[in-house]
Amino acid sequence: MNKQRLNQQLSSFALSMFRKDFYGIYHGSLSAKTESNRFSINTKEAIFDAIDEEDMLELYFDKDYRWNDASVDSGIHKGIYKQITDAKFITFSMPPFTTAYSIDHNLITPKDFFGNQELGQITIYDPKNFDDWYDRATSEIPQYFLSHKTHIMVIRGYGVYAYNRNLHEMAKQLAILEKSCRLLMLEKEDINDGFDY
Repeated sequence: MNKQRLNQQLSSFALSMFRKDFYGIYHGSLSAKTESNRFSINTKEAIFDAIDEEDMLELYFDKDYRWNDASVDSGIHKGIYKQITDAKFITFSMPPFTTAYSIDHNLITPKDFFGNQELGQITIYDPKNFDDWYDRATSEIPQYFLSHKTHIMVIRGYGVYAYNRNLHEMAKQLAILEKSCRLLMLEKEDINDGFDY
């Protein structure tokens, strides 16, 4: 794969996600598998509205000094790549409506056409204890993907992990999920307000 083209694709994706508030200044992660035992991931200092080659590191599955500068999510990405051969791109983001909706619900059941057709019902994963979440996440997240046969994992109060073979398809699914959750929250507000429209 052409690394310059790959970096351009990742930069464009990151900017789009940043503009939608899915990534924060230093919050989120994005990676691409480059070889059977390697992947490129953002550094822990990356600012997502301006990702360039210096903000991406290529890591081998075996840890070396480069892991010190890589995203805190690198171990989770590695676990997904090792266990799921279909994973070509992975992202961790915190879409505001999806994350907010996950706090008080166990399921996301889209009522809009696109959410219903593209995603169907999504179970929200409860990490229970945040204190040791990062210790458990490297095994629990890949296991969830395998056991639920899904490309999207919504984690209560934490955010969304997603993987795909196609970067644009991953972006589309995340955008549809966020829109569906926003509509569900707006519907709930309308019901609570008691207005008839």
